[in-house]
Amino acid sequence: MSDEFIALSVPNLKGNELKYVTDAVETEWVSTAGPYVSDFEKKIAEYVKAPAAVSTQNGTSALHVSLLLCGVTREDAVIVPTLTFIAAVNPTKYIGAEPIFMDCDDSLCMDPVKLKKFCETECDFVNGNLIDRTTGRHIKAMVVVHVFGNMADMEAIMDIAREYNIKVVEDATEALGTYYTEGRYAGKFAGTIGDLGCYSFNGNKIITTGGGGMIVSNNQQVLDHAKHLTTQAKADQANFIHDEIGFNYRMTNLQAALGLAQLEQLEDFIKTKEANYHRYKDAIDKMDGLHVQDFRDGIRSNYWFYSVVFENDETGRDRLIEELKENHIQSRPIWGLISDQVPYKGARCYELEKAPWYWHRVVNVPCSTNLDEAGVDRVLDVIRNFK
Repeated sequence: MSDEFIALSVPNLKGNELKYVTDAVETEWVSTAGPYVSDFEKKIAEYVKAPAAVSTQNGTSALHVSLLLCGVTREDAVIVPTLTFIAAVNPTKYIGAEPIFMDCDDSLCMDPVKLKKFCETECDFVNGNLIDRTTGRHIKAMVVVHVFGNMADMEAIMDIAREYNIKVVEDATEALGTYYTEGRYAGKFAGTIGDLGCYSFNGNKIITTGGGGMIVSNNQQVLDHAKHLTTQAKADQANFIHDEIGFNYRMTNLQAALGLAQLEQLEDFIKTKEANYHRYKDAIDKMDGLHVQDFRDGIRSNYWFYSVVFENDETGRDRLIEELKENHIQSRPIWGLISDQVPYKGARCYELEKAPWYWHRVVNVPCSTNLDEAGVDRVLDVIRNFK
C-alpha cells in the first residue's frame, strides 16, 4: 500500500531469534546467568577481533563502567562531543566529573584539529597530566563517538591521546561492524582502537537484544575488572563479600539469546543498509541544495543511519520532516547539541562551529534493514517533490 507506514529504524527479527529465546525459556535460564551470555560475549569478541568482551545492560552502562575503568573521578574532566546522543555524555556526570564539549568535523565525529588545538592552547601538560587552565581539572579521558556508523579520525585522535596521556573510550554504539580498510588501523573495528570500546544493542541499533551493551578492550585485566564491576563487585560470591562499589549492569540470558541470532545476520544487514544508502545518495545528490552525508574514505561502514543535509536552508529540515510525516514516513532531526541542553548549561565548550551548522540542516531518513527498494523509492518521491 502506498500509504503504509515506513518507520525510521526498527528491528529485523527473521532469523533464529525465536528458536534461541525459546530454548532459554524451556531450559529456564532467563536471568543474568546462562550459557547464551558467555556465548554472545565470545562471538562479539571474535567478530570485532578483540581478546574478550563483557556484556552489560545497555550501552550507557558500558560507557559508565568504561570511564570508571579509566580512573575518572569527580575531580577530573572528560572531553566529549556536543553532537551526539546525550547517553554518551551523561556517564561523565554520573561519576561527578565535568565534560568539555568538542566540535565535530564533516564526518560528524569529533574534530581532531580542534582537539589538538585545545590541548595545545587551553591546557598545560604537567607531570604527565593534561590540566585545563580554565577549570584546573585533570583531563583524564575522552569519549569518541563513531556517529551513525561513520568512523572518527582515530589515527589523529590516538596520536593526541598518547601525546597528552588521555584515555580513550570509543562509543561505538552506532558502529558495530564498521572498520578501517586503509592506514595504520586497517582491519581494526570501531571500538577496538582506544583503551575501551562500547557497543549498544538497543531496539534501533543494527542488531538488537531489546536492550543491552558490550565492553571490549585489548587489556584482559581491564576486562576482568569490568566483569567484576558489572556483577556487583563480588569478591566472594558464595559468601556475598564485596570489595568495591559495583553495579547491577548484567545482560540477561534472554537478551543474549536474541543477540546471538542477530549477530548471525549482521553482515547481511550491512549489505542491505549499504544498498539502500547508495540508492538514496545516487538520487538525492542530484537534487539542488541537498546531499546525503558521506562516510569516511578508507573504512567499511555499517551504514547505520543516513543523513540528508540541507546545504543552504535552515528551515528545510523541519519542513521536510513534517512533509514525510504527512506521507506516513518517519524521520528525525539530528540530536539537539548536548552543550545546549538544560543539564549542561554553562559547561565548558570549545569553538563549536560545525556542530550547530549540522544541527540545523540534517534529517535522518528511514534506514531499517526491513526496508526494500520500493520503500526507499517512496521516501525519495516525497523528497523529490518537496518544495
